[in-house]
Amino acid sequence: MDKSELQDLQVFGETSVGWDERTPPNETVDEAGVPVGESRGFGIHDPSSPTNRIYDDPEVEALRRNLRRSNGISGLEICAPNEIERATRIFRRDGFVVVRDLLDQVQLDSFREGSARILKEILSIPGFEGRKYITETGRLPHRYSYGTASSSRQMMHDPVWASMIDLPTTTPILKSMFGTDDYHVWGGGGDLCLPGAVEYQHLHADGIDAQDLGDERLVYARNMGGNIDKDLSFEELDMRSQRFVMDRTSPMITINFLMTDLTWENGPIRQIPGTHTTVQFPPSIADEPSWMRHSTLVGAKAGAGVFRDNRAWHGATPNLSREVRALPNIEYSPAWRPEDQYQKTMPYEIWETLTPHAQKICRLIRAEKGVWPFGAGVMHPLAQQRKAAYEKDDVKQ
Repeated sequence: MDKSELQDLQVFGETSVGWDERTPPNETVDEAGVPVGESRGFGIHDPSSPTNRIYDDPEVEALRRNLRRSNGISGLEICAPNEIERATRIFRRDGFVVVRDLLDQVQLDSFREGSARILKEILSIPGFEGRKYITETGRLPHRYSYGTASSSRQMMHDPVWASMIDLPTTTPILKSMFGTDDYHVWGGGGDLCLPGAVEYQHLHADGIDAQDLGDERLVYARNMGGNIDKDLSFEELDMRSQRFVMDRTSPMITINFLMTDLTWENGPIRQIPGTHTTVQFPPSIADEPSWMRHSTLVGAKAGAGVFRDNRAWHGATPNLSREVRALPNIEYSPAWRPEDQYQKTMPYEIWETLTPHAQKICRLIRAEKGVWPFGAGVMHPLAQQRKAAYEKDDVKQ
């Protein structure tokens, strides 16, 4: 690619990055970067995507007209940061909620800088056989994850991500959603799509709720209201009450922060309301009804955040604009999740800079003093390269 494209790269506003017509639609690559057939995971092909990755291609223009006409959830509810009860109520009902003004201008500028800095690092790696960029292993073209592109699988080594863990606008809402201040940070990353990501990402949930640890979850569910007999164990509850316990206790809450306004054109995230409590799997991408494709968060502004129950169906949408759409995130888990599931991805030196509350909720991911987390700080789209960096740190330590 032309390295001059990256000199002034930002994750908001117009950019020359993206729209690589030499990268075929739906092309996915293996761990070494070799193009393969349809990939499981996040590389599922979109059969209705345009056949060319060209800004003014007739098929792209047709998709653009469709999105201009139909994209966005009608009547999307957006809360203010001080509307804690309302935000919690919508979150429990829909499995997500948009809250505006979570970041002040200084925080937004900081997150934009960090997001652009890491993206430059990813895109600076030369593409194969004339392609401008390397597609991330197992993903659709022009889509990257800050988390999975990191050899540690998290961004907790980066001061920008760490600084967003405990904000005066987000922490009160998290305490309300968890029903307690006893929760943990799992990690942080987030996804982004370049202009020219013409494919829809299939609907998915981030992990499957094992529906286990009933008695542990029951303690937290009781803090969230509902008619649950205080003298009964989980096994003694009727089926409706057991379902209530599972529905109310999400294994993960993620906040995705918006670096730019979400528009009908720039790849807004889509969320399907109420799916966080379903035991069904999402429809295949070929069978998705049009309303699900258009169930996006159009209208949410830069500096806002989306609190997501990770069980809810969601997916990325085509970015037909000339603007990068980045959604860096912080991921939080309830205290009932077993401690042995956490990875030490935050350097002790980063942990020392945090607020007291952030130190408390990050203690399970904090590395020991003087020990650098395996793979932290190495970013690469290809799984083979990430694995090599992780194993190199493993050998050194």
